Amino acid sequence: MSRVALVTGGTRGIGAAISIALKDAGYKVAATYAGNDEKAQAFKAANGIGVYKWDVSNYEACGEGIAKIVAELGPIEVLVNNAGITRDSMFHKMTPQQWHEVIDTNLTGLFNMTHQVWSGMRDGNFGRIINISSINGQKGQAGQANYSAAKAGDLGFTKALAQEGASKSITVNAICPGYIGTEMVLAVPEKVLNERIIPQIPVGRLGKPEEIARCVVFLASDDASFITGSTITANGGQFFV
Repeated sequence: MSRVALVTGGTRGIGAAISIALKDAGYKVAATYAGNDEKAQAFKAANGIGVYKWDVSNYEACGEGIAKIVAELGPIEVLVNNAGITRDSMFHKMTPQQWHEVIDTNLTGLFNMTHQVWSGMRDGNFGRIINISSINGQKGQAGQANYSAAKAGDLGFTKALAQEGASKSITVNAICPGYIGTEMVLAVPEKVLNERIIPQIPVGRLGKPEEIARCVVFLASDDASFITGSTITANGGQFFV
């Protein structure tokens, strides 16, 4: 029987590529989204992947949504915490709302989602938690004190939880993408991309969402069973850890 994989923020950008790659690898995939119904339904129609709407910053909504997926597809064995938002601002102008919205989604969202599936993974003696962090959680970024703090927190969460899951054959790993050619990044003015962003990337180009998705498929597989608490840094050589 195919394993069930849940991808948060799984209908657009990197998340969409992850959902599709996992389906192609034989998983039964459920993809969550928070806002854009039209794009989510178009994704479902194009790829045959079930979509479910809720806000990962809401613990109760996560529980209700996960219960529905389990009832329809079976126990969740692979969780990809990909959902994330930005509310960029230089710190002296950042509002408490901008801080809390990003922390609540990008960091607390990992707790809300993982906590709901953790007991089932422990009971089943198998699990894969894959957290999508960011290069800016590793090196920081001006104007993103909230985002960088949340994404750095994702890495600490990964390392701590990996130690708890190891004896139950649950691996917990992270991926830190660099600049990836998603809709959000490609909306940056071409002049800024070509003169300020791409010159910082030694391989000389943006990454592809599919390149991040292939990292996820590997970490979800049995081939990665001895890898836990680790971070794959996928940024074209822009930053080394």
